[in-house]
Amino acid sequence: MATGGGVDGEGRLLYAGAAGRWVLTATILGSGIAAIDATVVGIALPAIGRSFDAGLETLQWVVTAYTLTLAGLLLLAGALGDRYGRRRVFTVGIVWFALASVLCGIAPDAGTLIAARALQGVGAALLTPGSLAILQASFRPDDRSKAIGAWSGLGGVATAIGPFVGGWLVGLGADSWRLIFAVNVPIAIAVVLITRRHVPESRNPAATGRVDLVGGALVTAGLIGVTYGLIEGQAQGWSSLPVTGALVGGVLLLAVFVRWQTRARHPMLPLSLFGSVRFTATNVVTFIVYGALGGALFLLPIQLQNVAGYTPLAAGVALLPVTVIMLLLSARSGALAAQIGPRLQMSAGPIVAGAGMALFARIDAAGGYLTQVLPAVAVLGLGLAITVAPLTATVLAAVPANHAGMASAVNNDVARAAGLVAVAVLPAIAGITGAAYHHPDLFSTGFHHAVLISALLCVAAGLVAAVTIRNPEKPVAAAPEVRPEAAPRRHCAVDGPPLCGGQDLTASRP
Repeated sequence: MATGGGVDGEGRLLYAGAAGRWVLTATILGSGIAAIDATVVGIALPAIGRSFDAGLETLQWVVTAYTLTLAGLLLLAGALGDRYGRRRVFTVGIVWFALASVLCGIAPDAGTLIAARALQGVGAALLTPGSLAILQASFRPDDRSKAIGAWSGLGGVATAIGPFVGGWLVGLGADSWRLIFAVNVPIAIAVVLITRRHVPESRNPAATGRVDLVGGALVTAGLIGVTYGLIEGQAQGWSSLPVTGALVGGVLLLAVFVRWQTRARHPMLPLSLFGSVRFTATNVVTFIVYGALGGALFLLPIQLQNVAGYTPLAAGVALLPVTVIMLLLSARSGALAAQIGPRLQMSAGPIVAGAGMALFARIDAAGGYLTQVLPAVAVLGLGLAITVAPLTATVLAAVPANHAGMASAVNNDVARAAGLVAVAVLPAIAGITGAAYHHPDLFSTGFHHAVLISALLCVAAGLVAAVTIRNPEKPVAAAPEVRPEAAPRRHCAVDGPPLCGGQDLTASRP
């Protein structure tokens, strides 16, 4: 029974109450600044390169330094929130992110900016899992889906606005890219004040034992080693000692991490989740699709600004149709997958997205938006709308309900790691060197190669899904009750027990 302030008799929030709206505001703004920052920096890359006279390798590090610490610490941060309080860890993450944003905005050189971006990633890792976990723990069960839907939808709107605002800020002057980090500070202050006053604290009572700090350190150090080797390999030579040592050391550390997870009493990543074929296959598809997407969208703003002559604002607005299409169609796509099963959409969606990426290869120095850019982003948005909702639902349905939170976190981390690897590798594979970055014709040729590679990866992801993803079996409807005297006399050709026996076997299938 509801009490004053929009709280029910057990202290849980109501979606329609004032208390619930405050919690939604805090979590949407908190997760929103992390999501917006990731997209806005891509628009600012050419301006950052001009400001520091930096090459492509430096710009890769501006992006990957953030993703490295975010991907490496995301699961660890979720465990910290479960044990020590989600509101507490979320608040620490917001404050950390704001302070790191200040360092980014005042960075005197590229090296300082890269270090500050790595610190930003730590803050994002602390706040990202907490925002959704707070909603799950705070709202009453009947209102959770509404709260999460509002969080997702309004977060999508914030992500759509980000490139527009970022492009406008970057276009104000030579060093105005610093403002994209400064705007995080007042938002962060507001989030901290709202959180301290209105967000209830929550923990996971089942989360016991020590947090897997060793696992977090191993996976982060391993990702750093591999990423350093992949980015610097072309500049320093693949056989150079620093590159070889980083690659070998990174791979060894990741192998030790996997080994550690099998032996740790409270592992950061329960490897038993990958015993489900459907869970593993869905994460493979996630890795391929988000890798292709991350690599292509890292290069696209540079192509639009340095080759096609777009302003930062125009480059930011260029991708807006992707977000709009996903907002309009994702819910319908999820509902369709619930009716027919996810296999068709997870197979066809990546192929449609790949077609959109292939259309990016038509963008040249002319850069006509209606003829070159809009068709590509529209098809890409349609492909992602077809894919993302069924993919998310499949990865959650592939594990028992008590592991749904971990499954979501793993899938999120896989997507971020894929983007990390793609940003490090794709430019080199496509032939975009540091010299090509400063020559529009050479860069454009490499960009065309890169998006075609990304398109082929998406097609491969669709084929993987077609082969590995199976629709869950629908439960057999119970037969209508028939009186014995009215029952026809029939004999079953197979003398055995019924196939389903009234139970839902889909939960136990991989």
